[in-house]
Amino acid sequence: MLSKLLVANRGEIACRVFRTCRDLGIATVAVHSDPDADALHVREADEAVRLPGAAPSDTYLRGDLIVKAAQTAGADAIHPGYGFLSENAEFARAVVDAGLVWIGPPPEAIEAMASKTRAKELMGLAPLDADTVTEADLPVLVKAAAGGGGRGMRVVRELDALRGELAAARAEAASAFRDGEVFVEPYVEGGRHVEVQVMADGHGAVWALGTRDCTLQRRHQKVIEEAPAPGLTGDQVRELHDLAVRAARATGYRGAGTVEFLLAADGTAHFLEMNTRLQVEHPVTEAVSGLDLVALQIRIAEGEPLPGTEPPPARGHAIEARLYAEDPAAGWAPQTGTLHRLSVPEGVRLDTGYVDGDAVGVHYDAMLAKVVAHAPTRAEALRKLAGALERTTVHGPVTNRELLVRSLRHPEFTAGRMTTSFYDRHLAGLTGTGTDAGPDVRYAPLAAALADACGRSRFGGWRNLRSQPQTKRYRTEADGVEHEVRYTHTHGGPVAEGVRVLAAAPGLVVLEVDGVRREFPVARYGDDRVYVGNVPLTALPLLPEPTVRQEPGSLLAPMPGTVLRVAEGLVEGAHVTAGQPVVWLEAMKMEHRVVAPAAGWLTALHAVPGRQVEVGALLAVVQEDVQLTGVEEDVQEEEL
Repeated sequence: MLSKLLVANRGEIACRVFRTCRDLGIATVAVHSDPDADALHVREADEAVRLPGAAPSDTYLRGDLIVKAAQTAGADAIHPGYGFLSENAEFARAVVDAGLVWIGPPPEAIEAMASKTRAKELMGLAPLDADTVTEADLPVLVKAAAGGGGRGMRVVRELDALRGELAAARAEAASAFRDGEVFVEPYVEGGRHVEVQVMADGHGAVWALGTRDCTLQRRHQKVIEEAPAPGLTGDQVRELHDLAVRAARATGYRGAGTVEFLLAADGTAHFLEMNTRLQVEHPVTEAVSGLDLVALQIRIAEGEPLPGTEPPPARGHAIEARLYAEDPAAGWAPQTGTLHRLSVPEGVRLDTGYVDGDAVGVHYDAMLAKVVAHAPTRAEALRKLAGALERTTVHGPVTNRELLVRSLRHPEFTAGRMTTSFYDRHLAGLTGTGTDAGPDVRYAPLAAALADACGRSRFGGWRNLRSQPQTKRYRTEADGVEHEVRYTHTHGGPVAEGVRVLAAAPGLVVLEVDGVRREFPVARYGDDRVYVGNVPLTALPLLPEPTVRQEPGSLLAPMPGTVLRVAEGLVEGAHVTAGQPVVWLEAMKMEHRVVAPAAGWLTALHAVPGRQVEVGALLAVVQEDVQLTGVEEDVQEEEL
């Protein structure tokens, strides 16, 4: 029986494991980097051990330091969570060799499935030979043999692009996983990502705990997951379960694992990989099965058998949405800053590693939380989750909250007809503000102005004598549009054109809009940041401030991060083409390319690999090629 457990991870998964440990009466130990010294997972643990440094390579990827931390704290077991070292056979072996209990599969099973190429061989499959790919094989997918999360993955649709994409995938894989091996496989158009949760004990039992659908993805990373996978026939479910159990038995598996498939439009199942760890999306399986998968992991590690010969039947439907600090409309760029407030309505499950006031930094994944809804049917679960997210308050960095709400209500998704290209096809419609902005957006500047007026007056802001119209300026962050708001103080309260002001206070403004009473909660952070509901505004001075002019062709860092590399052979004075990658940045475990905006000459290059940069930092300058036309051509002809 375990008495003290260390989680070799951070954030929401560490908090999730600690929650089960408390239920089981097991003491907990957290590890933390310097930026995470006051993180929620550290505060929720009974004890914590510092891992000096900030970068993952110096902290959460240092298996030797984590094993030492467990020994120092007197822990008798280590749970790896997911990500970081969770699928590292060498780390698992080091844990066991140190006399500690490893809450995961045997190192040999991790090793067998760690390489996607070896995993395919175990399943009787083989990747394509990159040297013999022809036009008839296209499109193909270039994938990293190690790791996951979409890193080192490229879709190739033109044969001429294959060599370059192979090189780019190798570079990204080597940077992310210290393993540059990649392989090529057929790319399934219009497919669905379906997976099976397996659980195996040390007594020969293997459970296939239903199916999950994780089709909605961006950059090959999951966004919305559900259980069970909708629209599958009984034969398809049995085939997927049989294949998953076969993969587990082939490796002598023990503990929790996930076998992933791509389901083609004709229903054919293509094996992708086996993840030898707990998945981010495990809560949807917990919701429909009634099981605590972390508790099962711990009991199996203690030597207990699975509780029964068959898993419990699925009950109802569960859907999970990942709330990210990112801007989907700006190429899914991760966002940083202070998370002032995160509040989710009751009735749904919230897994998070943040509390109000925490900082969202550049070193780790951009996921803020997972929100999970469970209901008797899929339609009810969809409606429940969409409604909860719509009422969720998020004040801080830009998030994908609105995208999630719109995705859950999109007719293609509600009908269960989604494919992995969903966001490629629908992103513009899901992120555009359009002309259908509701009252929350249209009247947010007015509500902010009225709340501000109340907050700045000890008498509530209203006078008995009629005053001159008041003017305030705000910029809506979603579209960058500036709004000028006018209202007037009267003895009966404030008056604004087009609406009736029913009440106004620093934290709440009530308006009657088109005959309908609407409440507008208002929160202010600092001197200029205002939130009306979930609508972020910036308070502006009445007279516009002068702006700093950048040199034309300046390539600026779109987010804070680390310069990974500069295009090979690129130096000042070189010629670049429009769209050519110049600099690669890494932020929040994602790689971002900064490309030349037009064909021209590289007149300045400030980016240095390994250097940390802030948002807006000048990376390079491209002077656009000058096209001689009209009078300029005539002048040149005379000179010649």
